[in-house]
Amino acid sequence: QVQLVESGGGLVQAGGSLRLSCAASGRTFSSYAMGWFRQAPGKEREFVAGIRMSGGTTYYADSVKGRFTISRDNAKNTVYLQMNSLKPEDTAVYFCAARQSIVVLTPTRYDYWGQGTQVTVSA
Repeated sequence: QVQLVESGGGLVQAGGSLRLSCAASGRTFSSYAMGWFRQAPGKEREFVAGIRMSGGTTYYADSVKGRFTISRDNAKNTVYLQMNSLKPEDTAVYFCAARQSIVVLTPTRYDYWGQGTQVTVSA
């Protein structure tokens, strides 16, 4: 069982930055691939970024590539999402998720989810 708690969301102007954190409970954090997803009002939840168990390989949606960076600190049981050059279209609730095995883009294939943190980017 893994419990995930996101933090770091807020209101920021376009072009600004935010750093999201996702703290995980449990002693087996390093055995989980981690993903960040987001969901805007009226839209489906979409993949944003993912990172393998070891942290050596990362994956990004085309819409955030070059602006967002995912990382993890297995000693702290935490995964991060650094978001730079934010745009109004990045506004959404951001969720972290965990699954054993590899990173996948499909939300339904993740086993554990946090409660989400709101990110609002003003024009």
